Amino acid sequence: MQYRVDPSSDVPPSRQLQEQLLDAIARGELAAGDQLRSVRALAAEALVNPNTVAKAIRDLEIAGVLVGRNGLGVFVSDAAPRLAVERRRATTLATFATALHEALRAGHRPERLAELVDRATTVAPGEAR
Repeated sequence: MQYRVDPSSDVPPSRQLQEQLLDAIARGELAAGDQLRSVRALAAEALVNPNTVAKAIRDLEIAGVLVGRNGLGVFVSDAAPRLAVERRRATTLATFATALHEALRAGHRPERLAELVDRATTVAPGEAR
């Protein structure tokens, strides 16, 4: 997985990295027990200061997603897959609810929005919409 930070985003860089790590865990790209690359390596890849990566890791350690082992590095916790899925689902549902509210305020008909959801859930990934 390639980690990237969008400097023009309103989301802080450490939060962007947290979300990317959670996504990788939720998708199974990072599994329980996997070791993360070093803070410096992740910072170089994402083109951010190592302190930004350290903050993202520290916050995920506090959440129980990652665990640091002195002298060994940072590892994905046993609970991480469940926690990552729960956190990402909560975040995406909140984002969806906000987008839905904005769409309704902008005058979109509920039937049209439901149509879009139906179409999105019935079209196979990779097919034209």
